[in-house]
Amino acid sequence: MDYSQFGSMIPELIVLGIFLIVFLLDTFGGEGVKKSLTPVTTVLFLLGTVGIWFAPTTLEPIFGGMYVNDSACCAMKCILNLGVLIVLLQSFKWADSPEMNVRKGEYLELLLVTLFGMYLMISARHFLLFIIGLESASLPMAAMVAFDKYRYESHEAGIKYILTAVFSSAILMMGLSFVYAFSQGSLYFNDIAFAVTEGEMSGLLICALAFVMAGIGFKLSLVPFHLWTADVYQGAPTPVTSYLSVISKGSAAFAFFIIFVHCFGQVMNNSWQWMLYALIILTITVGNLFALRQKNMKRFMAFSSVSQAGYIMLGVMSGNVLGLSSLMYYIAVYVVSNLGAFAVIQTIEDNTGKLNMDDYNGLHKSNPWLSVAMTLAMFSLAGIPPFAGFFSKIFIFNSVCSTNSMALYMLVLIALINTVISLYYYLCVVKAMWISNDDPVIGSFKSSCVSKIGLGICIAGILLFGLFSPIYDWIVESVELSNPLLALLN
Repeated sequence: MDYSQFGSMIPELIVLGIFLIVFLLDTFGGEGVKKSLTPVTTVLFLLGTVGIWFAPTTLEPIFGGMYVNDSACCAMKCILNLGVLIVLLQSFKWADSPEMNVRKGEYLELLLVTLFGMYLMISARHFLLFIIGLESASLPMAAMVAFDKYRYESHEAGIKYILTAVFSSAILMMGLSFVYAFSQGSLYFNDIAFAVTEGEMSGLLICALAFVMAGIGFKLSLVPFHLWTADVYQGAPTPVTSYLSVISKGSAAFAFFIIFVHCFGQVMNNSWQWMLYALIILTITVGNLFALRQKNMKRFMAFSSVSQAGYIMLGVMSGNVLGLSSLMYYIAVYVVSNLGAFAVIQTIEDNTGKLNMDDYNGLHKSNPWLSVAMTLAMFSLAGIPPFAGFFSKIFIFNSVCSTNSMALYMLVLIALINTVISLYYYLCVVKAMWISNDDPVIGSFKSSCVSKIGLGICIAGILLFGLFSPIYDWIVESVELSNPLLALLN
């Protein structure tokens, strides 16, 4: 083996390096070192993100074609790093609590391991490496979900997550065994794509695609693979919930696009296209309808994330450069919008323990700045102009319409109708904060400086990504510089 190839895995090596530093400090450091573990990790991760941003990319796959780190993959990793950085800032007060003080190192180490797995999912061009990344991201996540060992809900969430993850992985592996047989003994994306293009359409291949879709659909919370989402989001610690709702979903969406467009594009066009239409419509609609009924803010955000997954899937349907660029931009906007909402939820929970939507009644009277931040996040998630969420939806709808398919036009129309439904329940939160005449349930309090920084980053993203949209041009340029990927999408 040529060990110099590891030099092309700069993002993964940086994350592993940070993990080893955190592990050594947590294991051998004194009390003073352990108390400063969260800020040290945040600073190291910020420096690592800058390093990944300026790291050289490679167009040629390495390790026999199993791994690639082109500019599109690197851009996606930078977007995820932005979300992880915000989650770390949100975690300061929770990680320094008496219950977490001894175990904060474990939390940070598990978070970095899951991020490493997601990096492998993004760069994988062989299903063996993809499975390694998927399990590296899923198994530590189960431990993070059950991290609050003194709460029954956290135990229940951990059990539900690990059981669902096990079953979804088993289904995915069954599908891959069919793919392995169909491609005559190969799990390389290129070989599978060639076998699908040159071979005859068979029931084995269609079943394989269904099983693979079910396995990855679990990570994305697509209907009907979403049943774990609300209970896990409610039971997990709020920083873990925000991480699970954004970072995990973003990496899975990018991997979903590459796998289905690269490996199974022909099958999708010939046999599964209408099933994918139904899957997207069900995901958006079911997520919206169930969100209407929620009063717990974490369950509310859970079904909101289910609906958002359906919109993300629209980028997959286009299967071209515009679709991938729009999908990545949508994820970037979703990172700042969703984490902005979770930052407010986390701050209120840390200071008051309140998680019910009715507790937000009259919040503008006691905490006007938190009300403004939550309003901006809700407006962006709903797609109200001129905020970033409006442009992300416009771009993703435009990518679908660029295919000039009447069926896809109808799909966009149904998605637009669902956007009106989502507008109602997002505005319910705004109504509770600004229009309700009740006296404020939550008293006035001061947020920590670190949480203000994290929330400020989210607000800046919601405003700047929408008004100036510099990130979209950077994403399009990154995709266009990925020559092998560009040739595939064209």
